[in-house]
Amino acid sequence: MMSMIKTSSISTGGLRLTSGSNPTRKPNRVVVQSLNSSTQLGETNKPILSLKPLHISAERTVKSVFSEAGPISRDLRCKALHKDEEEKPPTSSAAQKVKIGIYFATWWALNVVFNIYNKKVLNAFPYPWLTSTLSLAMGSLIMLVSWGIRIAETPKTDFDFWKALAPVAVAHTIGHVAATVSMSKVAVSFTHIIKSAEPAFSVIVSRFLLGETFPVPVYLSLVPIIGGCALAAVTELNFNMIGFMGAMISNLAFVFRNIFSKKGMKGKSVSGMNYYACLSILSLIILTPFAIAMEGPKLWAAGWQKAVADIGPNFVWWVAAQSVFYHLYNQVSYMSLDEISPLTFSIGNTMKRISVIVSSIIIFHTPVQPVNALGAAIAILGTFLYSQAKQ
Repeated sequence: MMSMIKTSSISTGGLRLTSGSNPTRKPNRVVVQSLNSSTQLGETNKPILSLKPLHISAERTVKSVFSEAGPISRDLRCKALHKDEEEKPPTSSAAQKVKIGIYFATWWALNVVFNIYNKKVLNAFPYPWLTSTLSLAMGSLIMLVSWGIRIAETPKTDFDFWKALAPVAVAHTIGHVAATVSMSKVAVSFTHIIKSAEPAFSVIVSRFLLGETFPVPVYLSLVPIIGGCALAAVTELNFNMIGFMGAMISNLAFVFRNIFSKKGMKGKSVSGMNYYACLSILSLIILTPFAIAMEGPKLWAAGWQKAVADIGPNFVWWVAAQSVFYHLYNQVSYMSLDEISPLTFSIGNTMKRISVIVSSIIIFHTPVQPVNALGAAIAILGTFLYSQAKQ
């Protein structure tokens, strides 16, 4: 609330402020126990008791008035805040940029490492359902231990929270498994090129199922996304329909995950880290019976023995690494959402795909034709234009 305070003694609704007569005294903040005299339209001018102390901020503007009959009176404009509403100094812009930069660098690095180890595991152990389950199990275990030894604060949840999280977890599970199936059949770079088409799915689903409309530049940005992905798919040397469809299903599932998350989590006060932890636990519960039905312990045991015989003890490290890094990169991405806008996150996600595509091509010596590379570049450019048009 804004108040006009004269340096001479005044009384307003039970609040009395008197300036000191000592000219050298310059009080910076006054705490008073007051009667709040503010009124609303249509109400009588009746004092309202406020039991909270008011903090009167420092002088903002001074207006001097000379009077023939008396001394100079000065009107001081100030802001009165309750103690728990006290103004806080703004966060340093440079420090915030450094923090966001660290988040992005960590997010991209963890994602690159995950994709490398995930592809190594799938090349030696082609069971994407179990691989997906192990990723969620490791993340759930990490967070349960963190909560148990109080490294991380345990989230306060209720039945409504888990009810709202259920459709998000279903969509997340489908998207996670579909992406892993895709990477078990095609190159990592190809999977991520196709997954760069996720904005197109987002616009289509939002337009026809939710009735949302978008500016013309958003629709135009879909042209290079769809065209680039199509060009990359047609010119892919190791094209596989299952791998292609897995990436497409993953796109669709993650779009629904985002929609359900926005609708179901309004008003929920759970941090990004704990939100993803709860999501992992619920997804693990959903996925485990389906993984057993689709592949089963017999296939897993035979495949594990063969992988260990072919690769050696390093295979166990690969499985552990891909599971840990999957959880960490997702956790950091959710934590970054607490610090940045959705637009900045979208741009960061686009740059992440570039880093994964380039690094996987280098590490796995993936053969790439010039036309294929052009298609990938057009698709990534379209994704960037989409993020700009959405702001």
